[in-house]
Amino acid sequence: MYYLGVDLGGTNIKAALVNEEGVILQEASRPTRLPRPAEAVCDDIAEMCAELAAGQEVAGIGVGCPGTIDGGIVRFSNNLDWHDFAMGPYLEARTHLPVYLANDANAAALGEALAGCAKGADSAVILTLGTGVGGGVVLNGKLLTGYTGAAAEPGHMVITDDPNAPLCTCGRRGCLETLASATALIRMTREAMEAHPESRLHEVAARDGVNGRTVFDAAALGDETAKAVVEQYTHALAVGIANLINIFFPEVVGLSGGVANQGENLLAPLREAVAPMVFGDAYAEKHTRITTCQLGYRAGVIGAALLARHQA
Repeated sequence: MYYLGVDLGGTNIKAALVNEEGVILQEASRPTRLPRPAEAVCDDIAEMCAELAAGQEVAGIGVGCPGTIDGGIVRFSNNLDWHDFAMGPYLEARTHLPVYLANDANAAALGEALAGCAKGADSAVILTLGTGVGGGVVLNGKLLTGYTGAAAEPGHMVITDDPNAPLCTCGRRGCLETLASATALIRMTREAMEAHPESRLHEVAARDGVNGRTVFDAAALGDETAKAVVEQYTHALAVGIANLINIFFPEVVGLSGGVANQGENLLAPLREAVAPMVFGDAYAEKHTRITTCQLGYRAGVIGAALLARHQA
Protein backbone atom coordinates (compact mmCIF):
# COMPACT_ATOMS: atom_id res chain seq x y z
CA MET A 1 0.00 0.00 0.00
CA TYR A 2 1.16 3.52 -0.83
CA TYR A 3 0.55 6.98 0.61
CA LEU A 4 0.77 10.49 -0.77
CA GLY A 5 2.66 13.18 1.10
CA VAL A 6 2.27 16.89 0.39
CA ASP A 7 4.52 19.66 1.71
CA LEU A 8 2.74 22.96 1.15
CA GLY A 9 5.02 25.99 1.27
CA GLY A 10 4.63 29.64 0.48
CA THR A 11 6.80 29.25 -2.63
CA ASN A 12 6.34 25.65 -3.79
CA ILE A 13 4.03 22.68 -3.37
CA LYS A 14 5.95 19.42 -3.15
CA ALA A 15 4.25 16.03 -3.32
CA ALA A 16 5.42 12.42 -3.37
CA LEU A 17 4.20 8.86 -3.60
CA VAL A 18 5.70 7.03 -0.62
CA ASN A 19 5.69 3.40 0.49
CA GLU A 20 5.09 2.12 4.02
CA GLU A 21 8.79 2.36 4.90
CA GLY A 22 9.00 6.04 3.98
CA VAL A 23 10.75 5.53 0.64
CA ILE A 24 9.80 7.98 -2.13
CA LEU A 25 8.77 6.29 -5.38
CA GLN A 26 7.75 9.36 -7.37
CA GLU A 27 7.71 13.08 -6.63
CA ALA A 28 6.49 16.30 -8.15
CA SER A 29 6.60 20.03 -7.52
CA ARG A 30 4.64 23.12 -8.56
CA PRO A 31 4.87 26.79 -7.61
CA THR A 32 2.29 27.82 -5.02
CA ARG A 33 1.65 31.10 -6.87
CA LEU A 34 0.40 33.14 -3.94
CA PRO A 35 -1.63 35.18 -3.35
CA ARG A 36 -4.66 33.27 -4.59
CA PRO A 37 -7.68 31.54 -3.00
CA ALA A 38 -7.11 28.49 -0.81
CA GLU A 39 -9.40 26.46 -3.05
CA ALA A 40 -7.22 27.18 -6.07
CA VAL A 41 -4.11 25.99 -4.23
CA CYS A 42 -5.91 22.83 -3.15
CA ASP A 43 -7.09 22.19 -6.71
CA ASP A 44 -3.40 22.09 -7.71
CA ILE A 45 -2.67 19.70 -4.83
CA ALA A 46 -5.53 17.44 -5.91
CA GLU A 47 -4.22 17.37 -9.50
CA MET A 48 -0.70 16.51 -8.34
CA CYS A 49 -2.05 13.73 -6.13
CA ALA A 50 -4.11 12.30 -9.00
CA GLU A 51 -1.06 12.24 -11.26
CA LEU A 52 1.13 10.53 -8.66
CA ALA A 53 -1.58 8.04 -7.66
CA ALA A 54 -2.43 6.94 -11.20
CA GLY A 55 -2.43 3.13 -11.35
CA GLN A 56 -1.36 2.77 -7.69
CA GLU A 57 -3.14 1.57 -4.56
CA VAL A 58 -3.15 4.68 -2.39
CA ALA A 59 -4.65 4.53 1.09
CA GLY A 60 -4.51 8.19 2.07
CA ILE A 61 -2.99 11.64 1.76
CA GLY A 62 -1.01 13.52 4.38
CA VAL A 63 -0.42 17.26 4.13
CA GLY A 64 2.12 19.38 5.96
CA CYS A 65 0.82 22.95 6.02
CA PRO A 66 2.31 26.05 7.63
CA GLY A 67 0.26 27.48 10.48
CA THR A 68 -2.04 26.26 13.22
CA ILE A 69 -3.80 23.01 12.32
CA ASP A 70 -6.88 21.72 14.17
CA GLY A 71 -7.96 18.38 12.76
CA GLY A 72 -8.76 19.01 9.11
CA ILE A 73 -8.96 22.77 9.57
CA VAL A 74 -6.23 25.33 8.94
CA ARG A 75 -7.10 27.77 11.71
CA PHE A 76 -4.52 30.34 10.75
CA SER A 77 -1.60 30.40 8.36
CA ASN A 78 0.29 33.65 8.13
CA ASN A 79 2.41 32.41 5.20
CA LEU A 80 -0.67 31.51 3.14
CA ASP A 81 -3.07 34.11 4.55
CA TRP A 82 -5.64 31.41 5.31
CA HIS A 83 -8.14 31.60 8.16
CA ASP A 84 -10.43 28.76 9.30
CA PHE A 85 -10.15 26.94 5.97
CA ALA A 86 -11.49 23.37 5.90
CA MET A 87 -8.59 22.04 3.86
CA GLY A 88 -9.05 18.38 4.81
CA PRO A 89 -12.72 18.09 3.77
CA TYR A 90 -12.09 20.11 0.59
CA LEU A 91 -9.26 17.82 -0.54
CA GLU A 92 -11.21 14.69 0.41
CA ALA A 93 -14.06 15.84 -1.83
CA ARG A 94 -11.61 16.42 -4.70
CA THR A 95 -9.47 13.27 -4.31
CA HIS A 96 -11.95 10.76 -2.81
CA LEU A 97 -9.22 9.72 -0.35
CA PRO A 98 -8.87 10.32 3.39
CA VAL A 99 -6.76 13.40 4.09
CA TYR A 100 -4.77 14.11 7.26
CA LEU A 101 -3.24 17.48 8.11
CA ALA A 102 -0.31 18.49 10.29
CA ASN A 103 1.75 21.61 10.76
CA ASP A 104 4.57 21.51 8.21
CA ALA A 105 7.35 21.52 10.83
CA ASN A 106 5.59 18.71 12.71
CA ALA A 107 5.27 16.69 9.50
CA ALA A 108 8.98 17.08 8.79
CA ALA A 109 9.75 16.05 12.37
CA LEU A 110 7.64 12.92 11.93
CA GLY A 111 9.56 12.10 8.76
CA GLU A 112 12.91 12.33 10.54
CA ALA A 113 11.59 10.40 13.53
CA LEU A 114 10.20 7.49 11.54
CA ALA A 115 12.45 7.37 8.47
CA GLY A 116 15.45 9.62 9.11
CA CYS A 117 17.87 10.39 11.91
CA ALA A 118 15.67 8.85 14.62
CA LYS A 119 14.43 5.81 12.71
CA GLY A 120 13.88 2.96 15.17
CA ALA A 121 13.76 5.25 18.20
CA ASP A 122 10.67 5.46 20.40
CA SER A 123 10.88 9.22 20.82
CA ALA A 124 12.50 12.22 19.19
CA VAL A 125 12.59 15.99 19.28
CA ILE A 126 13.46 17.63 15.95
CA LEU A 127 14.67 21.23 15.78
CA THR A 128 15.03 23.26 12.59
CA LEU A 129 17.56 26.07 12.88
CA GLY A 130 16.57 28.39 10.07
CA THR A 131 14.92 31.78 9.81
CA GLY A 132 13.31 30.84 13.10
CA VAL A 133 13.50 27.76 15.29
CA GLY A 134 10.80 25.27 14.40
CA GLY A 135 10.39 21.67 15.31
CA GLY A 136 8.25 18.83 16.46
CA VAL A 137 7.99 16.21 19.18
CA VAL A 138 7.34 12.54 18.38
CA LEU A 139 6.51 10.19 21.25
CA ASN A 140 5.87 6.48 20.69
CA GLY A 141 5.74 7.10 16.95
CA LYS A 142 3.06 9.81 17.19
CA LEU A 143 3.20 13.58 16.92
CA LEU A 144 2.55 15.57 20.05
CA THR A 145 0.06 18.16 18.79
CA GLY A 146 -1.47 19.43 22.02
CA TYR A 147 -4.99 20.50 22.88
CA THR A 148 -5.43 22.89 19.95
CA GLY A 149 -2.97 21.36 17.48
CA ALA A 150 -0.43 24.12 18.12
CA ALA A 151 1.98 22.23 20.39
CA ALA A 152 5.73 22.01 19.81
CA GLU A 153 6.83 25.60 19.20
CA PRO A 154 10.32 25.30 20.72
CA GLY A 155 11.44 28.58 19.21
CA HIS A 156 9.18 30.48 21.57
CA MET A 157 10.60 28.98 24.75
CA VAL A 158 12.21 31.81 26.74
CA ILE A 159 15.76 30.83 27.74
CA THR A 160 16.91 34.06 29.39
CA ASP A 161 15.18 36.66 31.55
CA ASP A 162 17.62 39.40 30.51
CA PRO A 163 15.47 42.52 29.91
CA ASN A 164 17.88 43.50 27.13
CA ALA A 165 17.50 40.19 25.29
CA PRO A 166 16.32 40.45 21.66
CA LEU A 167 12.60 40.98 21.12
CA CYS A 168 10.92 38.03 19.40
CA THR A 169 8.17 38.31 16.79
CA CYS A 170 5.88 36.64 19.33
CA GLY A 171 6.21 39.69 21.57
CA ARG A 172 8.47 38.28 24.28
CA ARG A 173 12.19 38.73 24.89
CA GLY A 174 14.80 36.01 25.15
CA CYS A 175 13.08 33.34 23.05
CA LEU A 176 15.23 30.50 21.73
CA GLU A 177 14.39 31.69 18.22
CA THR A 178 16.05 35.06 18.85
CA LEU A 179 19.24 33.44 20.17
CA ALA A 180 19.69 30.12 18.33
CA SER A 181 18.18 30.49 14.85
CA ALA A 182 20.31 31.04 11.75
CA THR A 183 18.89 34.57 11.72
CA ALA A 184 20.15 35.10 15.27
CA LEU A 185 23.60 33.76 14.39
CA ILE A 186 23.87 36.13 11.43
CA ARG A 187 22.81 39.05 13.64
CA MET A 188 25.38 38.11 16.26
CA THR A 189 28.06 37.82 13.57
CA ARG A 190 27.28 41.27 12.20
CA GLU A 191 27.36 42.77 15.70
CA ALA A 192 30.75 41.15 16.37
CA MET A 193 32.13 42.46 13.08
CA GLU A 194 31.01 45.98 13.90
CA ALA A 195 32.58 45.80 17.37
CA HIS A 196 35.81 44.18 16.13
CA PRO A 197 37.06 45.59 12.82
CA GLU A 198 40.30 43.64 13.31
CA SER A 199 38.48 40.30 13.30
CA ARG A 200 39.01 37.80 10.47
CA LEU A 201 35.22 37.67 10.22
CA HIS A 202 35.58 40.53 7.72
CA GLU A 203 37.97 38.47 5.61
CA VAL A 204 35.60 35.50 5.52
CA ALA A 205 32.52 37.64 4.89
CA ALA A 206 34.24 39.35 1.96
CA ARG A 207 34.15 36.02 0.06
CA ASP A 208 30.52 34.92 0.50
CA GLY A 209 28.78 37.60 2.55
CA VAL A 210 27.58 37.07 6.11
CA ASN A 211 25.71 33.79 6.55
CA GLY A 212 25.38 30.92 9.01
CA ARG A 213 28.83 29.56 8.06
CA THR A 214 30.79 32.78 8.42
CA VAL A 215 31.47 32.61 12.13
CA PHE A 216 32.39 28.91 12.04
CA ASP A 217 34.81 29.46 9.14
CA ALA A 218 36.47 32.37 10.95
CA ALA A 219 36.68 30.38 14.17
CA ALA A 220 38.42 27.59 12.25
CA LEU A 221 41.05 30.18 11.27
CA GLY A 222 41.70 30.82 14.95
CA ASP A 223 39.83 34.13 15.20
CA GLU A 224 39.04 34.82 18.86
CA THR A 225 36.05 37.05 18.13
CA ALA A 226 34.47 34.32 16.02
CA LYS A 227 35.19 31.71 18.67
CA ALA A 228 33.37 33.86 21.23
CA VAL A 229 30.32 34.14 18.98
CA VAL A 230 30.27 30.38 18.38
CA GLU A 231 30.49 29.79 22.13
CA GLN A 232 27.67 32.24 22.82
CA TYR A 233 25.46 30.69 20.14
CA THR A 234 26.23 27.13 21.25
CA HIS A 235 25.39 27.97 24.86
CA ALA A 236 21.98 29.39 23.91
CA LEU A 237 21.15 26.35 21.78
CA ALA A 238 22.37 24.03 24.54
CA VAL A 239 20.06 25.66 27.09
CA GLY A 240 17.10 25.14 24.79
CA ILE A 241 17.99 21.53 24.03
CA ALA A 242 18.63 20.72 27.69
CA ASN A 243 15.22 22.16 28.59
CA LEU A 244 13.57 19.97 25.96
CA ILE A 245 15.46 16.89 27.15
CA ASN A 246 14.45 17.58 30.76
CA ILE A 247 10.79 17.81 29.71
CA PHE A 248 10.58 14.90 27.24
CA PHE A 249 13.79 12.84 27.68
CA PRO A 250 13.67 11.74 24.03
CA GLU A 251 15.93 9.06 22.66
CA VAL A 252 17.08 11.42 19.90
CA VAL A 253 17.35 15.16 19.34
CA GLY A 254 17.79 15.86 15.63
CA LEU A 255 18.95 19.19 14.22
CA SER A 256 18.20 20.41 10.69
CA GLY A 257 18.66 23.66 8.81
CA GLY A 258 21.71 25.44 7.51
CA VAL A 259 23.48 25.81 10.87
CA ALA A 260 23.21 22.06 11.46
CA ASN A 261 25.30 21.54 8.31
CA GLN A 262 28.34 22.39 10.45
CA GLY A 263 28.16 18.80 11.68
CA GLU A 264 30.62 17.92 14.43
CA ASN A 265 31.98 21.48 14.51
CA LEU A 266 28.65 22.31 16.13
CA LEU A 267 27.62 18.97 17.62
CA ALA A 268 30.76 18.18 19.62
CA PRO A 269 30.78 21.38 21.73
CA LEU A 270 26.98 21.33 21.86
CA ARG A 271 26.86 17.85 23.40
CA GLU A 272 29.50 18.90 25.92
CA ALA A 273 27.47 21.98 26.86
CA VAL A 274 24.15 20.13 27.10
CA ALA A 275 25.31 17.25 29.32
CA PRO A 276 25.73 19.11 32.66
CA MET A 277 22.35 20.82 32.19
CA VAL A 278 20.43 17.55 31.85
CA PHE A 279 18.81 16.35 35.07
CA GLY A 280 20.61 13.28 36.43
CA ASP A 281 22.98 13.08 33.48
CA ALA A 282 25.99 12.13 35.61
CA TYR A 283 24.19 9.05 36.92
CA ALA A 284 22.14 8.03 33.90
CA GLU A 285 22.92 4.87 31.95
CA LYS A 286 21.05 6.09 28.88
CA HIS A 287 21.59 9.47 27.27
CA THR A 288 19.76 11.37 24.57
CA ARG A 289 21.59 11.20 21.25
CA ILE A 290 22.10 14.62 19.64
CA THR A 291 22.61 14.36 15.90
CA THR A 292 21.84 15.97 12.55
CA CYS A 293 18.82 15.17 10.42
CA GLN A 294 19.13 13.06 7.27
CA LEU A 295 16.19 13.64 4.95
CA GLY A 296 16.78 17.25 3.93
CA TYR A 297 13.97 18.93 2.02
CA ARG A 298 12.22 15.56 1.55
CA ALA A 299 11.45 15.27 5.28
CA GLY A 300 8.18 17.16 4.81
CA VAL A 301 6.65 14.94 2.13
CA ILE A 302 7.88 11.74 3.77
CA GLY A 303 6.54 12.80 7.15
CA ALA A 304 3.19 13.83 5.67
CA ALA A 305 2.86 10.47 3.90
CA LEU A 306 3.73 8.58 7.09
CA LEU A 307 1.19 10.71 8.96
CA ALA A 308 -1.42 9.30 6.56
CA ARG A 309 -0.06 5.79 6.99
CA HIS A 310 -0.33 5.90 10.78
CA GLN A 311 -3.80 7.44 10.80
CA ALA A 312 -5.41 5.79 7.81
